Amino acid sequence: MQKPHPIRTFVITGIALFMVALDNLIVTNALPEIRVDLDTGLEGLEWTVNAYTLTFAVLLLPASAIADRYGRRRLFIGGLAVFTLASAGAALAPGIGTLIAARAVQGAGGAVVLPLTLTLLAAAVPPARRGVAIAAWSTMSGLGVALGPVLGGAITEYAAWQWIFWINVPVGAVLLALAPGFLTESRGAARRLDAPGTLLVTGGLLGVVLGLVRGNEHGWTSGQVLGSIVLGAVLLAAFVGYELRAREPMLPMRLFRARGFAVVNAVMLAMGAGMFGATFLLVQFLQGVNHMSPLETGIRTLPWTAMPILVAPLTAPLIARLGVRAVLTLALASQAAGLAWLASVISPDVTYGALVPAFVLAGTGMGLFFPPAARSALGFAPPEMAGVASGVSNAARQLGTVFGIAVLGAVFSARGGFTSPQAFTDGLLPALWIAAGLIAAAALATLAIPAHLPVQGEAVSAPAPAPTKARR
Repeated sequence: MQKPHPIRTFVITGIALFMVALDNLIVTNALPEIRVDLDTGLEGLEWTVNAYTLTFAVLLLPASAIADRYGRRRLFIGGLAVFTLASAGAALAPGIGTLIAARAVQGAGGAVVLPLTLTLLAAAVPPARRGVAIAAWSTMSGLGVALGPVLGGAITEYAAWQWIFWINVPVGAVLLALAPGFLTESRGAARRLDAPGTLLVTGGLLGVVLGLVRGNEHGWTSGQVLGSIVLGAVLLAAFVGYELRAREPMLPMRLFRARGFAVVNAVMLAMGAGMFGATFLLVQFLQGVNHMSPLETGIRTLPWTAMPILVAPLTAPLIARLGVRAVLTLALASQAAGLAWLASVISPDVTYGALVPAFVLAGTGMGLFFPPAARSALGFAPPEMAGVASGVSNAARQLGTVFGIAVLGAVFSARGGFTSPQAFTDGLLPALWIAAGLIAAAALATLAIPAHLPVQGEAVSAPAPAPTKARR
């Protein structure tokens, strides 16, 4: 078998990771242009973001199982091809429905590519250099998230919003040409694909989010909205029941018997909902009310979006001195304070200078949050389930984004709209206060996390159930 080459592997996986991470936020500064060009409203914009995030979150765990069974390089190349083709489809979209469909397919491709970038890289690097490789991997991801709004704004302003998707096509084509020769095939322990669990959780989440997004337009007690939310809740309950009994579940429920793991993932969900739901509306405020151009919006939000890259190196010494729980509490309190600051100063004629301290505070909190959250998610899970635990925490944050955009979008629609700067501000204010309150509640919830991570090998979840008699 061909020996993996660390540098070549990093080139392919690093660029692919950057491209997928970029697409999480690159679309945000293009949303006002998309709204006008495709003649859509808030619901269409919500689905432009949520279609990508929802499929990405739901398919993260099953994608890893498929890759372990059929080959990681093979699935990586397949996911990259899907992502690239869907990017072209999004660029060519003649209407909002086609754009949403293409974004959903893009999310499916991204869900395959992103976890495999780390798996392939870790397998190619000697154990002694693995820490350096993972740090480089994290840097590529952080750069993609930080530069997404700036690049999206620049492309939208100087070309057209379609080019935020077109740029993926040549990059993806080059990676597809190089990947077969640069990457080495590998497999993990063959695991059964949990198709029923995947279908149940996808249908359940889709039903709940669809109801939340359409509630204001069609009425919260209408059969369409109420039926969608109820059906989604029933499917999610069925998913939990099925996973408790499945032989090889996509989401092993015994992980949540560890209090630390359960609370950390709940906090991850709340953080994604509050922070990224608020970002979705704030970007449109800066362009629609403050009359910033797309590029100007991207640059002026850098005190928020780029702060995590600057703050991340401080997390290791802080965790060593204070512990993961204290750093998580501090991170969430900073984010909540930043959003509350924004809510207290936002008005149709607010100056940019009044927003900068809040941006810095919220960005600092984000930078302090992710390293201890990831460390806790892995630390409170059994070592043999580290891969699944990492996938669950990533999925929780992505699902939080979906629900945050849906819920805060509903609050915005109920109290305001796009008709005037004052109407937009009237809708934005309560949404910001709700986001701040949600993250403040998450900060309080961190106090339930055990003060210290378990020692390696120590049991972190309830004992496995006693073996039952084999069935004939």
